[in-house]
Amino acid sequence: MPLLPRRFRCLALAAALAAGGAQAQTLMQLYDTAHAYDAAYQSALAQVQASQARADQARAGLLPQVALQAGAQRNWLDTHLGSTSPGSRGYSVLNGALVGSQPLYRPANRIAWDQGRKQAELAQVQLGGAEQDLIVRLSQGYFDVLAAEDALRFVGALKAAVAEQLASAKRNFEVGNATITDSREAQARFDLARAQEIAAENDLLVKRLALDQLVGQAGSQPRPLAQPIVLPVLRPDNVEAWVNQALEQHPAVVQTRMALELARMETAKARTGHLPTVDLQASVGQTRYPDGNPSISAAPYTRYRATTAGIGVVLNWPLYAGHAIENRVRETLALEDKARADLDNAQRTVSQATRAAFFGVQSGLGQVKALEAAEQSSLTALQANQLGYQVGVRINIDVLNAQSQLYQTRRDLARARYDVLVGLLRLRQASGALQPADLLPINQLLAQ
Repeated sequence: MPLLPRRFRCLALAAALAAGGAQAQTLMQLYDTAHAYDAAYQSALAQVQASQARADQARAGLLPQVALQAGAQRNWLDTHLGSTSPGSRGYSVLNGALVGSQPLYRPANRIAWDQGRKQAELAQVQLGGAEQDLIVRLSQGYFDVLAAEDALRFVGALKAAVAEQLASAKRNFEVGNATITDSREAQARFDLARAQEIAAENDLLVKRLALDQLVGQAGSQPRPLAQPIVLPVLRPDNVEAWVNQALEQHPAVVQTRMALELARMETAKARTGHLPTVDLQASVGQTRYPDGNPSISAAPYTRYRATTAGIGVVLNWPLYAGHAIENRVRETLALEDKARADLDNAQRTVSQATRAAFFGVQSGLGQVKALEAAEQSSLTALQANQLGYQVGVRINIDVLNAQSQLYQTRRDLARARYDVLVGLLRLRQASGALQPADLLPINQLLAQ
């Protein structure tokens, strides 16, 4: 991660805090903003519209087709009748017709329409997957900012505590109650804390920029968690229930299952190449000869007009197509096998991801409990070391180590809590059950 100049970091952080302090946003508020801005989601939404239009195109193969035909032609005729002198004349032909057809039996067109509707459903599933991905990305960015704020706050508190310990060591050295080593150790630990503070400021700025880019607005300020923090429980507490749900409704599994159905439809459509097609055709038209019709009358410039109308049924039965149909069927059968293998792979991948997400949440909840206990133990250890330092049974470095341990534990505890909240959302995403409404319980945990 590039380290930004300190002056720029300070100015940017001050501006962000000033803007965010007045109107901090909840998770749901930022989700609503990102929902209308995120490019990945908008792309999936456009794909839904395109797929629906493609399905409507496929339906046109079952509906009547009507066309208007018109033409104009200029002809020249030379005639030779026995020993008479040849004759030559020119004449014009104007024609127009209204032609219509209605498919009566076209099985390929019916299957194509079914495929179009299935592809429109597939696009809807992809849109749902994009929405779930947006929820997780936004939540991760939201809590990344909160974790960076906590890290900066904790390192600031550590620096202040080390500064007090440094001042105490200097006073004790001046009166002869401590060695110069205590002052140098405290100074080294203070310098380290200041370096960590600079890195924390930079990390917070980068995390804010990432969240701003995700929601499409500058100065996003997430609300922190309300105190005391009570994390949601994991329900159901059974990994197999989550896996079964994932195998049933995860977008990746549903998409590959629908892709297999589409492949089977394509095979059925390819096999219809051997079947006949039946169309109902009708037409009405008129042909005009403004200069006369030489095939009816030899007299020039005798206007002629003919009107025709007809209706009938046309049968087209392909008998031989150079083995193109057989080879097309072989191709679609192979694609069916591929779609079936893709479905198996998706099910295995989703099952593994769901188990990993489940055990990750379980581990996270356990880590939170352990870190809460460690925080209390670290605080007690710090107080004991400070008292021991005052009475002379502990040295300066013991106090410094205890201070570092306490603030590191608090930072890890805050990070673990955020990881659990995001992990719960990832688990629901892995099972295919994640919905925007799942943000509401987390939103209620935020400070009002």
